Amino acid sequence: MTLSTDELVDLARKHLWLHMAPQTGDAMTVIERGEGCYLWDTEGRRYLDGLAGLFTVNVGHGRADIAAAATAQAGDLAYFPIWSNAHPRAIELAARLCDLAPDNLNRVFFTSGGSEAVDTAWKLARNHFKAIGQPQRTKVVARHYAYHGTTMGALSITGVPEIRNQFEPLIPGVFHAQPAYPYRCAFCDNACSLQCANYIERIVLAEGPETIAAVFVEPVQNTGGSLVPPEGYMQRVREICDEHGILLVSDEVICAFGRVGAWFGAQRFDYEADILTFAKGVTSGYAPLGGALVSDRVAEPFLDGRADFLHGFTFGGHPVSCAVALANLDVMEREDLPGRVRDNEALFRSELDALSDIPIVGDIRGIGYFYSIELVRNRATREHLSERECREVLKGFVGPRLLDLGLICRADDRAEPVVVLSPPLVAGPDEFAEIGRALRTALSEAAERIAS
Repeated sequence: MTLSTDELVDLARKHLWLHMAPQTGDAMTVIERGEGCYLWDTEGRRYLDGLAGLFTVNVGHGRADIAAAATAQAGDLAYFPIWSNAHPRAIELAARLCDLAPDNLNRVFFTSGGSEAVDTAWKLARNHFKAIGQPQRTKVVARHYAYHGTTMGALSITGVPEIRNQFEPLIPGVFHAQPAYPYRCAFCDNACSLQCANYIERIVLAEGPETIAAVFVEPVQNTGGSLVPPEGYMQRVREICDEHGILLVSDEVICAFGRVGAWFGAQRFDYEADILTFAKGVTSGYAPLGGALVSDRVAEPFLDGRADFLHGFTFGGHPVSCAVALANLDVMEREDLPGRVRDNEALFRSELDALSDIPIVGDIRGIGYFYSIELVRNRATREHLSERECREVLKGFVGPRLLDLGLICRADDRAEPVVVLSPPLVAGPDEFAEIGRALRTALSEAAERIAS
């Protein structure tokens, strides 16, 4: 029996707890299939997936070869844990990821997703320092508004007040520095002096360098709107970590696997991580999988017998997920999707830059296939939208209007109000033009509402 849209929505309202969303809303779109850059709902309406699911579906929807890899693996070996023993797909995937990753990252710890990967990185950092005789190193420095996940460890590192506050008290020992945010820099006027990076060292010195285990950074910070680090920023953070014996964790749950035009963000921005977390694009969302790439230095005390890392997940390194990841990487390599992003990013940017004549468009920023448009009340003065305007115009109008125009993206005001765009990496000129048309209509109408 095929249920109608109304019946599905009614069942969802009764039984399905939506994530990161109010449970009291009336509107709900039910998506039932996808192909390439597009999705269709149960009413047959087509949408351009301008967020790649959730920064995830890098190779696009409907890849039959990836689905076939999952089916074949489930028929051969549906499940086996990598606790003490292993299976071929986990071994093959670990080796392949290490071949793609920066040279110092030669071991992989698999998880089910991104939050677990961040928790793993923190636990591993603490365990590493305990193993080498520095048990006092337990604290973490991250950045304001940075999103690192929702499990209690990852949420403690996350710097988004809106999703932290209701779960406090969180795990102590996490401190947040100012993000790299050139459009509204708290430190510099005309020329960048990397004071946002130096702010991390101020926290380290205030807390005591001997107590800090790790600094967590996204190559491009998501919350706040695709915050690209200024030139030299990541190198300065690396320098601070080296000077004080701290591990640098590159959280690449969003940025890895081509999103910013390289296999990993650390490669695009030319810095070395001690631990690199990943998820999302490793399978393009065709199955759940995450993990942490670990440097030889961090792994050393666990390899020479000084310590055991007593940590794991039932579904970490799941055979079907690993088979999916291998098939996904086949697609990405065959079609050179990281290279495609680099080739097309200027065209994508130019399509968005054309929106600069709309009065409420303040800043357009990003890299690769990861861009955000910050909305303002007055472009000349960079005056903020009011809380009411964010509620009524950004969330109440722009988001729904873009969906009505057939574009799925994110209207987000957890920091400044932004529209976030992250299309599948198979998108090209036609999809960019479609994104531009939808944005022009919705943002022009929003500007009229604010003006009146």
